[in-house]
Amino acid sequence: MIVHFAGLGSMGLGMARSLLRAGFDVHGRDPDPARVAAFEAAGGRVLGAASPPAQVLVCVVLNAAQTRAALFGADGAAGALVAGGTIVGCATVSPAFATEMETEARARGLHYLDAPISGGAARAAEGRLSIMAAGTPEAFDGATPVLAAMAETVHRLGGCAGAGSAMKAVNQLLAGVHIMAMGEAMAFAASQGLDLARVLEVIRVSAGTSWMFENRAPQVIAGDYAPRSAVDIWPKDLGIVAGIAADAGLALPLVATALAEYRAASAAGMGRRDDAVVACHVAARAGIALPGDV
Repeated sequence: MIVHFAGLGSMGLGMARSLLRAGFDVHGRDPDPARVAAFEAAGGRVLGAASPPAQVLVCVVLNAAQTRAALFGADGAAGALVAGGTIVGCATVSPAFATEMETEARARGLHYLDAPISGGAARAAEGRLSIMAAGTPEAFDGATPVLAAMAETVHRLGGCAGAGSAMKAVNQLLAGVHIMAMGEAMAFAASQGLDLARVLEVIRVSAGTSWMFENRAPQVIAGDYAPRSAVDIWPKDLGIVAGIAADAGLALPLVATALAEYRAASAAGMGRRDDAVVACHVAARAGIALPGDV
């Protein structure tokens, strides 16, 4: 089975490698030559004009604008799918945009699966993602072998695009707020003179823990802010959440506060650092130094 990949970033490269391990013939492209080289080193082939047509195209780019360009732009990868092929759209976008992409795909004789992802780069590399998918039965049928190689869990959320992206927005609401809460908790603990390693030890077995706390707090303790999930992702993702909520007439004050804090951290020069660095952003206001402070 031939699969094309648009986007070989921290998530896409791991997903492509999972498909290669499962025996798929994978052709991919990315604007970053280093990512393409890493993909080729894993056994992938560069997606170009001479590539054979694919049954499935997996699009793992940053946002709606990149998704549109990668799929249907002047050199859009959708043009290299077989008739009746399936696009798997994995970017975090609004439900309305996912519906628009489904309509565009259908007009070209293609299927579209609204399939945002969660789990982080490490789980992407292990083929253990959570995929929140919505689309027609035909879209699911076309994508099923590929999803099985990339995901530990595939959540089937509806018969048309939109529900997958809505569910991802719920996930990002919680994830973004929890990371900011982690940052505040670690800064607060430091202000009280607590050993941050002991804070992690205690909280991870107490009621206040969260997956994001347990995942990000070790990075704060190590002063390791090499980007895995960058601060700059959150103004986009929580901005999507805020926009959806505004359309529904729903006030989300925690989201609004977290969104403002991520924007402030980005403006302070932290945008390309790992999002765990928000702990330093919070602590800096009180002149509190954390490990690896930036």
